[in-house]
Amino acid sequence: MTLITTPSTLPPGPAEPYDMQTNAASFAHLSDWVGYGDILYIKPQQRKAPTFVLNHPDYVKHVLVGNHANYHKGVGFERVKMLLGNGIIVSDGPFWRRQRRRVQPAFDRSVIAGLADEIKHINLRLLARWQDSARNHEVVNITAATNDLALEIVLRAIFSDDFDRLLAEQGTNPFACLVDDNRRDLKLAVKFRALTKLVAEVIARRRQSKRSKQDFLGIMLATTDKDSRSAMLDKELIDEVMTLIVAGSETSATTMNWTWYVLAVYPEIAARFYAEIDAASFSAAPEYLHLPELDYSRQIIEEVLRLYPPVWLYSRKALGEDRLGDYVIPAGADIFISPYYLHRLPQFWPQPELFDPARFSEAAIKARHKFVYIPFSAGPRRCIGDFFALVEAQLHFGLMGRHFRMEYLGERVVELAPEVNLRSKHPLMMRIHER
Repeated sequence: MTLITTPSTLPPGPAEPYDMQTNAASFAHLSDWVGYGDILYIKPQQRKAPTFVLNHPDYVKHVLVGNHANYHKGVGFERVKMLLGNGIIVSDGPFWRRQRRRVQPAFDRSVIAGLADEIKHINLRLLARWQDSARNHEVVNITAATNDLALEIVLRAIFSDDFDRLLAEQGTNPFACLVDDNRRDLKLAVKFRALTKLVAEVIARRRQSKRSKQDFLGIMLATTDKDSRSAMLDKELIDEVMTLIVAGSETSATTMNWTWYVLAVYPEIAARFYAEIDAASFSAAPEYLHLPELDYSRQIIEEVLRLYPPVWLYSRKALGEDRLGDYVIPAGADIFISPYYLHRLPQFWPQPELFDPARFSEAAIKARHKFVYIPFSAGPRRCIGDFFALVEAQLHFGLMGRHFRMEYLGERVVELAPEVNLRSKHPLMMRIHER
């Protein structure tokens, strides 16, 4: 790839050179720099390529949809690749397209509906633990609880009863390192990648038994590429499984963590949330068929995703020269898009810091620019598990909301930890009260 000469007319931006990263320093800098306008230019510091940050939905649409073939994964994915391998989050080009087609059937809505009963039973086990905590007036680490919950849900969605076999063989959840250690460094990557051996053993047993299962792994094993008619190789399957474990647990856990915080600190929002659940037709726990009755719960979750998008910064690399508005984007340029700041543009989000679930009524969604809300990215590379994550959260809050209210015991303004995912810097501690 050859960089062309930087155009003479550049967007506004900071005078000092800087290399964007998924860390707190870049998050703070962007807070100051988004005021430069719809597109800003940052001179590189150590990198060779210029950086452009997009902060308008028209530009976001162009890069992620209109001319998406010109933009591959950008800086920062080398670190992610160490953890995930070459799964669909990291891969590009023809290989990515083939893998995306192979993975997509696992996330068909009929498959998610079939997994809803398992999600319900996982939540019922948590319900029993929280009932004990409430009766004993215990303070619960909600961040840890939602981390554990989301990890178990995605593991059982992938492996179903093979997960029980792993637990029996290992004596504990071998993937718990993801929730026990928040760091996403080389040390964790080595520990996590060592677990590929266990995944390979499950795959080998599945191939040998020739039993078909309607879990994520079973469907990926059975799916072939429509062009080559070939199935995934074991290495390809392993990388996709490892990708689903990390992406499917961390984003969901973060969303549920922030949602409990919102329900604890906004009593008027919580009152309407509880009223919807109390009026719903399910008697014990919500099923997939009850999700339409939990529409206000969905709006709350969507508004949480607006204010606290799990992935707060996306990166792309321009393969060839392009143009955005009045500006030339040179080949090789680094492109960054921050949902966190895009979701706060006042021209699209009146009173952007106000938590208002009504922003996600059907009428409000239709009236708004589609690309000003991208918690799951957009276009061909939109997160494959977005619907699964929403169903998972609705089933969780539908059940727990019928039984509990949360009393948040920390400071009202929670300090953020903007790393690969947008976490709360410290665990959210809450006292659970039975309703």
